[in-house]
Amino acid sequence: MSKMRVLVFSACLLAGCSKKAEKEAEPIVPVQVTEVKLDSIRRIVTADAVLYPRNQASVVPKISAPVTKINVNRGDHVKEGQLLAVLENRDLAAAAMESKGMYEQAQASYKVTSGASVPEELTKSKADVQSAKQSLDAAQKVLESRQKLYSDGALARRLVDEAQVAYTQARGQYETAQAHLNSLQRFSQQEQIKGAAAQAEAAKAHYRGAEAQLSYSEIRSPITGVITDRSVYEGEMASAGSPLFTVMDVSKVVARANIPQSQAAYLKVGAAATVTQTDSSEEVPGKVIVVSPAVDPNSTTVQVWIEMENPGERLKPGATVHVSIVAATLKNAVVVPTAAVLPSAEGDTVVMVVGSDSLAHEHKVEIGVREPDKVQIVNGVKPGEQVVTSGGVGLEDKAKVRIEKPGEKPENDKADEK
Repeated sequence: MSKMRVLVFSACLLAGCSKKAEKEAEPIVPVQVTEVKLDSIRRIVTADAVLYPRNQASVVPKISAPVTKINVNRGDHVKEGQLLAVLENRDLAAAAMESKGMYEQAQASYKVTSGASVPEELTKSKADVQSAKQSLDAAQKVLESRQKLYSDGALARRLVDEAQVAYTQARGQYETAQAHLNSLQRFSQQEQIKGAAAQAEAAKAHYRGAEAQLSYSEIRSPITGVITDRSVYEGEMASAGSPLFTVMDVSKVVARANIPQSQAAYLKVGAAATVTQTDSSEEVPGKVIVVSPAVDPNSTTVQVWIEMENPGERLKPGATVHVSIVAATLKNAVVVPTAAVLPSAEGDTVVMVVGSDSLAHEHKVEIGVREPDKVQIVNGVKPGEQVVTSGGVGLEDKAKVRIEKPGEKPENDKADEK
């Protein structure tokens, strides 16, 4: 019986020692923590985009003619109005010269009509009226004198009749001259000047049209930029309506991105953005200049344009880039470092909170806005709590932890040094 008691006591003693050893052997995980803070965080919308030039023009001739001279090639920088090419224009130059002569002739005719011809005709008409009036007065006096002599019996009736006929003729001539003068004063002078002016204007319009046709033979750049395409060579036929050159203004470029409707709702014109090329980490600042008011029915996205400076023309139209647009800045948000956010085995998003008991407690959280280095927590933690930022991967709920400062060596490393 006593042996049995000894065995039972020994078994209990061994079991207690085993549990104590297990408890002492429970690992303490070294972790680094940071405090949950209230901070500002930006709502960033990201997307891939394609670069386009700020402005672009296809230079198209208005006439069909052979190309006699080309002054530029691909890659050349040109100014607005610079002469790019010349088309065959000898026939147009001759037509312009002929029209110029006709215009100068019509203009001279107008000056003569308004300054000399009409006034001379008016002066002559006035002189004719005055002469006819004098003849009428003389004929009237002769008639009156003969009528008196006839009444006194001193003159034959035939002479009176002759004086009467002369007076009637003189009166008719006077009335005709007066009517002509009145017509000149009322209508003829004004109408003749108007007619001469109209002829001069018509000749001027014809001359301008001929000059315009001649100018079409000179192909000039409509914008300042760089030649990106040239489709003809000297001696070839340039066809009206077919582009000869393509000029792009790449001093600034525009990234066009298709953004989902849910994200595009936060974007406004003027929002700051950064653009990164796919083969480079360099970020180029820009701003939103267009947020399309309509949704693309095929992709159900909204097109957004971001404009940026292009010093050195390093950004090439047609290239694919990645854009990040700051849609808004949220203030007083609950924020933790990105490293503190972990996935759980159940598929949830969690953070490990270290309490005053030196245990790691798993908290399920709801994520809001993200930045590369920090995350908004909508629900799950409170400001002031300590969350694990290093050593949290694989850490179990309620595991015992030891908080270490950044750069501090683990305890086992310190023991090895000793």
